[in-house]
Amino acid sequence: MNNTIIVYLACICFLFIFGKVFILPIKTIVKLILNSVLGGVLIFVINLIGNMFEFHIGLNYITIVFVGILGVPGAILLMALKLFLG
Repeated sequence: MNNTIIVYLACICFLFIFGKVFILPIKTIVKLILNSVLGGVLIFVINLIGNMFEFHIGLNYITIVFVGILGVPGAILLMALKLFLG
């Protein structure tokens, strides 16, 4: 009887430790994916507005992840690079 209780408690402790170790990377990955989607939407909006001024930023995985990681400053940096480098 006592051994089964100890085994159950050990399993519960193991599950808590296992969940604690792997929840942080999952949160980081989900946050990166969400920010990348928002970065893609931001680049799309920039392209819609920039269409009036003949300004266009390529919408690809690199630019989306770049804006996803850096946020709005990343979009501003991409616009500045496009203006300076052509």
